[in-house]
Amino acid sequence: MDKVYFEAAEQLGRKICSRDWRLIYGAGKIGLMGKLAQAAVVGNCHVTGVIPDFMKDAAVHYDKCHELIWTTDMRSRKAIMEERADAFVALPGGFGTLEELMEVLTLKQLKRHSKPIVILNTNGFYTELLAMFDRMFIEQFAKQSYKSIYHITDSVDDALDYIESYKPEKSESKWF
Repeated sequence: MDKVYFEAAEQLGRKICSRDWRLIYGAGKIGLMGKLAQAAVVGNCHVTGVIPDFMKDAAVHYDKCHELIWTTDMRSRKAIMEERADAFVALPGGFGTLEELMEVLTLKQLKRHSKPIVILNTNGFYTELLAMFDRMFIEQFAKQSYKSIYHITDSVDDALDYIESYKPEKSESKWF
């Protein structure tokens, strides 16, 4: 994995702290999640990790979280994170990251929340996915107006500025 991803995760963790915000995340100690949380803890930011019980044996959780919430399953984990979060930032990641991003986008589209969603397109990681989104709009599987339910950037500062200045817009119904 290119070090540029770790640098962006670390920068995000530091800058969340510099704004005196809290971090709520998936509780991992490895990969980008681990780098994000470590930077936030070093910056004296309150860090809440949420992780399912079945991951206890793997010992992948970051034990320096100020609050560590164990859940019965992934659905409960996501529900807690969605409820407690004021915003969502998708760093580059694997299948779980993609699934969680799709869920918060869908929930916003269905008006189940009105929180800001940022896709941090570090090193062009999400470029092909965003092309797929464009095709959904072109082929009318999604309304053009739904381009406004998320923000795309490759800059941590821009991501946090967007969240800080975010004002929910009234979106049209999902149904055509």
